[in-house]
Amino acid sequence: MNTQDKPLLAGIEAGGTKFVLAVGHSPTEVIARHTIPTRSPETTLVEAGDWFSQHGKLGGLGIASFGPIELDRSNPRWGCITDTPKASWEGCDIAGYFADRLNVPVGFDTDVNGAAMAEYYFGAGKGASSLAYVTVGTGIGGGLVIDGRPVHGAAHPEMGHIFPRRHPSDREFAGICPRHGDCLEGLASGPAIKARWSASLSDLPAEHEAHEIIARYLAQLCHSLVAMSAAEVIVLGGGVLKTGGLLDLVKKQASELNAGYFPGQSKHQIVLPGLGDDAGITGALLLAAAD
Repeated sequence: MNTQDKPLLAGIEAGGTKFVLAVGHSPTEVIARHTIPTRSPETTLVEAGDWFSQHGKLGGLGIASFGPIELDRSNPRWGCITDTPKASWEGCDIAGYFADRLNVPVGFDTDVNGAAMAEYYFGAGKGASSLAYVTVGTGIGGGLVIDGRPVHGAAHPEMGHIFPRRHPSDREFAGICPRHGDCLEGLASGPAIKARWSASLSDLPAEHEAHEIIARYLAQLCHSLVAMSAAEVIVLGGGVLKTGGLLDLVKKQASELNAGYFPGQSKHQIVLPGLGDDAGITGALLLAAAD
């Protein structure tokens, strides 16, 4: 059968502020794409289903979703968003809705695991044995891929909720995480930056202390990832990383934290996404192809 005659793959990058929808012949051959705002589940899922219904027979759907989510297929809540602070989404059976609505097999994982897989196979990690993907934006989340498979344990990794050492110039800010206060997400996410300095990092002058402080926190995460997983490639994405010069500051501070200790140091890389803003939706389509 010609590739063009096969049922299309469908993908959803389900974010807290928007859903990115796509159909394509493969994860890297997208033929149609659409973005809708994330509102209530009833409104958002129906609108997404209506869009997919316009594209004929689908062979499978991949969902790369904000979380926390249930990934254990033996659990009756598999495919559900669990205890998210996102209003009205707790308990939403997002995978079940689309399996019933579109009558297709559904692949399901976190948005950051989807992006990590996309970067591993098609982006900045192509050819590497292991990759960690971290997004720094409205929240901070991360996924880890080793030998082509995303790491799952009792649940999925929550890299944004580690506790970094506080920067000497950042002792007073309590942090904004509703569960942990001054975890990494509570200190270095986009909303945490605005709560502290009343502006996004990219809007603050280059000499502002915020750049060095946020770079220090992210460098600690990179150092921890290398120490715990020996990841060859760490991809830093999300809106905060679009701040000019931030990546170089993170790399510099991560090197200082390492102090020449880790073996194979020359193989470790900290980079921006090779797929740019397409990592998430590419990962969703990859989940569709794999299911």
